[in-house]
Amino acid sequence: MKPLQFIAIIPARYASSRFPGKPLALLGGKPVIQHVYERVNSVVDDVFVATDDTRISEVVESFGGRVVMTRADHHSGTDRICEALETIVGNGHPRPDIVINVQGDEPFIHPSQIRELRHLFDDEETQIATLGKPFETMEAVVNPNSPKIVVDARGFALYFSRSVIPFVRGKEAAEWLASYPYLKHLGIYAYRTDVLLAVTRLPQAPIETAESLEQLRWLYNGYRIKVGLTDIETVGIDTPDDLKRAEEMLGSH
Repeated sequence: MKPLQFIAIIPARYASSRFPGKPLALLGGKPVIQHVYERVNSVVDDVFVATDDTRISEVVESFGGRVVMTRADHHSGTDRICEALETIVGNGHPRPDIVINVQGDEPFIHPSQIRELRHLFDDEETQIATLGKPFETMEAVVNPNSPKIVVDARGFALYFSRSVIPFVRGKEAAEWLASYPYLKHLGIYAYRTDVLLAVTRLPQAPIETAESLEQLRWLYNGYRIKVGLTDIETVGIDTPDDLKRAEEMLGSH
């Protein structure tokens, strides 16, 4: 069987209400986007940054990265990488089998996590892949900013929610984590190329709007999302305070 061909696209936008220009913020003397690019490039040969801002484009090119300009009106990173993929293939790049989507504000993405995403496509039923990490505290479980994943016996997602699911009947909330292996969703994805092109054309689903979780649109429409496991925490840069914590983490490493 011919090996699957992978490409990684890193969506990165300059505009952010909480931290404008965060892909260009310096972390350990290098832009955040460069940390992400170099980590992904250690596992995937073909890596591109998809952006709508020339400042990001210029910085990516300055460190030898490849970049694709996209429209500014995309509602999600998935839409941005879909446009970028069409441009990349339109410019003569071979059409890949799998597209990996790593956010441009994840400087601590670990190569093992990207390898795990790749391995999930050894199962031919996998249409979309993502990662989950076991929660360590009940305090973290109840945080609505940390979506939970419920999976079936084969590791396919049944549902994602900001609420604490499942409900553990007959036990105090403090005992729930010892009763059920709650999984935190990490927002890293990979898609079969035809699936990526299809899901970006779907209308919003009621459950997606209710939870404000894009992946619920895909489940709602019957797509199979395989969930890999990791024990490594990712640290996204959403605010200047996150950047300070990231500097401390980098120093401790």
